[in-house]
Amino acid sequence: MQYPNKNISIKQWAEDDRPREKMVLKGRAALSDAELLAILIANGNKENSALDLAKQVLNLTQNKLNELGKLSHKDFQKIKGIGAAKAITIMAALELGRRRKDEAQQAQIFIKSSKDIYHYLAPYLSDLPHEEFWIILLNRANKIIAHKKLSEGGVTGTVVDLRILFKHAIEHLACSVVLCHNHPSGNINPSEQDKVLTKKIYESGKLMEVQLLDHVIFTDKDYYSFADNDAL
Repeated sequence: MQYPNKNISIKQWAEDDRPREKMVLKGRAALSDAELLAILIANGNKENSALDLAKQVLNLTQNKLNELGKLSHKDFQKIKGIGAAKAITIMAALELGRRRKDEAQQAQIFIKSSKDIYHYLAPYLSDLPHEEFWIILLNRANKIIAHKKLSEGGVTGTVVDLRILFKHAIEHLACSVVLCHNHPSGNINPSEQDKVLTKKIYESGKLMEVQLLDHVIFTDKDYYSFADNDAL
């Protein structure tokens, strides 16, 4: 698609070419990713239109929207013409998209397999540049009661306080729990620390009469299940 000269203000473009007007006339599906971002950016600067800035934003991740969700406001602000307000607006829109996906996933409220666990918490543990540790609390029928974030840390690890973990389980009268954390590196294999922690929580759960059903390690595209690999 050929766009008008970037030195001409978007307001001077033909109505069919302006992102906002195009959405009204042709519907949201007719807009490219860059055009949708341009609506969020709203205005450009002397060198670039909002659409040009949008293309530069997409170039940060080679046009991969999932990767865009991992960027911080400082990453967006590396582009001349993207200030704090524009960066936060983009991040807010990406977060709304994640939450919309999360709502659709939450219709699944029973855990029957590790795949169910992965799909349920993927909206929370995808696109993160750091590790986070979550817990899913279940009743006797493996129906989800609640899910909680226990901690977040750096790129290579996070600390889990067993007292807080079992406090949540007792408060919600959970019969069983599922542990979940992500590996930003993309490596699904558990570390020695992961194995030691899982064993410790499994044994502690016996004393508390709270069964550990599984510990699932998340990456953006795959997962590792301790239960599936007979590692509990």
